[in-house]
Amino acid sequence: MRKTKDNILNALVYLCAIFTITVLVLIVGFIFIKGMKFTTPTFIFSDYSPEGGGIRPMIVTTIYMIALSILIATPIGILSAVYLQEYAKQGKIVKIIRFATESLSGIPSIVYGLFGGIFFVVALNFTYSILSGALTVAIIILPIIIRTTEESLKTVPYSYREASLGLGATKFQTLYKVIVPSAMPGVLSGVILAMGRVIGESAAILLTAGTVAQMPFSLFDSARTLTVQAYLVTKENGDIGQACAVGIVLIVIILALNYIAKFISKKFNKANY
Repeated sequence: MRKTKDNILNALVYLCAIFTITVLVLIVGFIFIKGMKFTTPTFIFSDYSPEGGGIRPMIVTTIYMIALSILIATPIGILSAVYLQEYAKQGKIVKIIRFATESLSGIPSIVYGLFGGIFFVVALNFTYSILSGALTVAIIILPIIIRTTEESLKTVPYSYREASLGLGATKFQTLYKVIVPSAMPGVLSGVILAMGRVIGESAAILLTAGTVAQMPFSLFDSARTLTVQAYLVTKENGDIGQACAVGIVLIVIILALNYIAKFISKKFNKANY
């Protein structure tokens, strides 16, 4: 009877894995089949024109948005997680903060976009700009970085802390020389997830960064990211082919960023051992 249950569970696991892989292959395959003929050097490296596309300004804007939002959210998220895990007393206040962080993760991005439009664009008078969009997206990804960093810090064995303190290191020295480097692979995984969320955002960026299809020259310029471009091309022109071509470029960017992050993570692992 036990063997039968094991076989059923194994079969369910394999079926779920096959289903997941099949869905992924179908989605990626559809995007590549529909968009590959539009993915030309001219389409990727030229400026935008309503007739022939051209997504170079959107690529630059997307990279700016990723870099700026990660630069803002990562230090705040890591330091917040370090405080919650290593310094704060595990009482009601910390539980409330964690509950608030988890609740923020579930808020729809359109709500963040409305907040960013009211606060950054109107109240602070940043106007529709890359800065307004990056600040809004930084708030969106902050809970992801905090939670993944906290979980990574929890996985560091307590014996590491005891050994470091026993050798005469202060708590702060133990933190930045032992605990944080040991948890860094998990922290980088959180940053990768956050980058994926930034790349996939459209509603919040649409309401804060605007839709201007030109090369940005400063953080206060309005601009259009790749996801916003894909949305507008589909909505205004009904051009699924160009939207899929934008999707191909997004997939390549995500793969490149993941590779870079994993390379850095391996470097940290080698340094720790």
